[in-house]
Amino acid sequence: MTSRQEHQVEPPALPDTVRNYVDGEWVAGEGDRVDPVVNPATGAELASVPYASAADVDAAVAAAREAFDDWRATPAVDRAQYLFDLKAELDDRQEEIAQALTREHGKTLEEARGEIRRGIENVEVAAGAPNMLREGSGVVEDVAPGMDESAIRQPLGVFAAITPFNFPAMIPLWFLPYAVATGNTFVLKPSEKVPLSAGLILEAVEAVGFPDGVVTLVNGGADTVDALLEHEDIVGVSFVGSTPVARHVYETAAAHGKRVQAQGGAKNYVVVTESAALEEAVPNIVGSVYGNAGQRCLANDVVVGVGDCYDDLRADLLDAVDEITVGNGLDEGTDVTPLITPDSRDRVAGMIADAVEEGADLVVDGRDFEHPDYPDGNFMGPTVLEGVTTGMTIAQEEVFGPVLCLARAEDLDEAIGMVNSTEYGNASSVFTERGAEARRYRREVDAGNIGVNVGVCAPMGFFHFGGRKGSFFGDTHAQGEDAVHFYTEKTIEIERWYS
Repeated sequence: MTSRQEHQVEPPALPDTVRNYVDGEWVAGEGDRVDPVVNPATGAELASVPYASAADVDAAVAAAREAFDDWRATPAVDRAQYLFDLKAELDDRQEEIAQALTREHGKTLEEARGEIRRGIENVEVAAGAPNMLREGSGVVEDVAPGMDESAIRQPLGVFAAITPFNFPAMIPLWFLPYAVATGNTFVLKPSEKVPLSAGLILEAVEAVGFPDGVVTLVNGGADTVDALLEHEDIVGVSFVGSTPVARHVYETAAAHGKRVQAQGGAKNYVVVTESAALEEAVPNIVGSVYGNAGQRCLANDVVVGVGDCYDDLRADLLDAVDEITVGNGLDEGTDVTPLITPDSRDRVAGMIADAVEEGADLVVDGRDFEHPDYPDGNFMGPTVLEGVTTGMTIAQEEVFGPVLCLARAEDLDEAIGMVNSTEYGNASSVFTERGAEARRYRREVDAGNIGVNVGVCAPMGFFHFGGRKGSFFGDTHAQGEDAVHFYTEKTIEIERWYS
C-alpha cells in the first residue's frame, strides 16, 4: 500500500457555523451543546454545530405543519416543477457539495461526485410523482347499483428523516424529494458529524424558492432525534443508521403512532464460484470492500471462495490490495480514505484484534498505518483476515472499516448457508458465469439487494432500496414506488347520486 498523492487546489470556503433552516430563515440552534465538524484526514476543525433545542424542534415542526395545507393544495404537476428546478440547481452546485462532502467525511472526490449523482437521480425520479400517484388509484363503476368506488392517494402531513454520516448528500435525497412531491412537508436532521453537505443541499432548496416551511433543517444529536420521534405533529419518520438505533427509532416512533422506515446495519457476503471470471470479480470485490473506507451498508466485506477457486482468488485479491493507495480524499490517486473519527478507527482495530484472538489469520495488517503528510488523520490501511468462519464475531457484525475477511466453502450449499448465518439481510453478491448458480443464489439468499457479478448492488432511484431481517424495520422502503406508498395514504371514496 502507498500514501503518495498530488494535492488538489484548495476547496471553496465553508461556513464557520452550521445553521438550521426554519420557515425560510437560517438560524443557529439554541441548545446547550456545540460540537466541531472535523476533517477526518487532517484533524482540522471545519466548523461548529450548535445543536437544536427542544424549542428549536418545535419551531421547525410548527413551520412545516403551517406550510402543509397550502403545499398539499398545490397541484402535483406544480410541485414537480420545483423538483425539476432543484435538479438543475443541484447539478450546478454538485462540485461545491462534493468538495465539502470530502472535507467533512473524508471520502474521495470521485466517490463524493458519484454519491451526489445518485442523490440527484432520486430528485429526477420523484419529479414523476404525478404519474406515480396515479398508479394504485382508480375508479370502479357500479360496485353496487348506482354506486361508484375509487381510491385516491393523499399526503399525510409533516415527515422527518434522520440520516447518517456515511452518505451525507445522497441519503437525505432518498427521502426529501418524494416527501414533498407527494404533497407533504419535510424536516431533515442530518448527522451531526457531517452537517455541511445537508446545509448546501438546503441552500439549493432555498434558491429554487420552495415555499417557507415546506423543507426544514435542524441539527443536533440524540435529544433532537427523540424530540422528532415523539413530536405529535410528525406523522412519519425515515432513518438510516446502525441496527440498535434503527430498532430504537422504529419502536419509539411507532409507539407514538407514526409510520416508520428504519434501515439498520448490515453484514454482507460476496461468494465467488469456480466459474467466476476472476479478472472482473477481483476489482469489483476490492472496490466493494474498501470503497468509502468500508463505511457503507453495501460493503461485501466477507469474501467466500467456493471450491478450487479459493487459492487463485486469494492471490489475486492480495495483489490488488498491495496496489491500494491510502490518503486524503482530496488528493488524486487515493483509494482508501480515513475513518470518520478516531473512535471509529479504534473500534475497527479492536474488531481485528478480536478476530485474531478467535482464530483468524492476519495476512495484511493496516492498523499501524500512518500517513506522512497527515499525522492527525484517522487513517487505517487495508487489512486482510483469512480463515474467517461464521462463528467469529467479525463474520457476524458490521465492521464499517477497510477490512476484507477471506473464508472458504466446499460448495455453493455451504456458501449460501454462510451468507444466511447473520442476523442481517441487507445485501449480498455472487460472482459466477453459470445462470443456474445465479438463479439459485437469488432465490435462496435472504437479502433485500442481490448482485450477480456486481460488487456494490446499489439500486437505482426508480427501484426501492431493499433490506431484511435486522437490516430493516418497517414495511415500505426508500426510493421509487415504495417511497410514494410511504408518504401517502389511500382514501377510499364510495359515492352514489340520487338525482
